[in-house]
Amino acid sequence: MGRKTATVLSLGDYRTRQRTLYFTRGELNQLLGLYSLHVIRGLWRDYAIDHGPGVARFSVFRHTHEWPLFTITKTAASPARPIEYTVQSGRQKLRVARSLGEALAYFRTHLSLVASAPG
Repeated sequence: MGRKTATVLSLGDYRTRQRTLYFTRGELNQLLGLYSLHVIRGLWRDYAIDHGPGVARFSVFRHTHEWPLFTITKTAASPARPIEYTVQSGRQKLRVARSLGEALAYFRTHLSLVASAPG
């Protein structure tokens, strides 16, 4: 009868290779500053922050129980590629940038026109 042997495995071999990505304090200040301006205008009413392997998301909502109006995503595909910021509405990519400030410029040029339109 054969003897069973144990095999020792490294847990690192089974864990995801990408670490959880977070927004920095400065990035959160920029995001929450933008959010508060649009709350004052009555355009946005809620937000959510999600973090995961290689991705961080800031989503804004008009109503809590709806899909997000916009999602700002920070991604780090690999250590060799730089971090990328994307502004999306649903599945549509509205802007892709190398810095959060460049990505958020979308809202200065597009939502300011919407907010000032007669209604």
